[in-house]
Amino acid sequence: MTYRADWISTKTELGPTIMKRKTLAITFLSVAGFAVGCNQEQTTAQQIDKVQEKTAEAAQDMKDYTYAQKAQFVERMQGQLAALKQDLDQLTAKVDKSSDAVKAEAKPKLQALRDQTTQLNKQLDEVKNATESTWDNVKNGFKKAYESSKDGFQQARQWASDKIAP
Repeated sequence: MTYRADWISTKTELGPTIMKRKTLAITFLSVAGFAVGCNQEQTTAQQIDKVQEKTAEAAQDMKDYTYAQKAQFVERMQGQLAALKQDLDQLTAKVDKSSDAVKAEAKPKLQALRDQTTQLNKQLDEVKNATESTWDNVKNGFKKAYESSKDGFQQARQWASDKIAP
């Protein structure tokens, strides 16, 4: 009986550690996949498809987190926000290499994306401070904002693909 209790205790203690490692690995692979997906040799359409796939996976993962997994959720979403920021930086670099007319047209679009990213960071702070009773509402609010930002980034990428030659 003592042996079984020790095994259950060990399993319970290792569960969060395994989840953290799994989350870190998934986040790392997502960011690495995103970086590879932004390879200059690929077309913008291929890049968009890969990013859409990654963000769809992230959105699905958001549904599966319980309040007990709040720290893992926050860590995962921080990784996703870092990937969005990297994407914004790459998009800005492409625009900076383009004509003055394209730069002028892109400036408000890029600012809107920066504003959305700032808002997501604020909402992630709300997630960090969520209580068990507010968890589902705060998590769902973040998810909606993330989806909206994701759509904005996809539209900006498509616009850049149409306006800027690869």
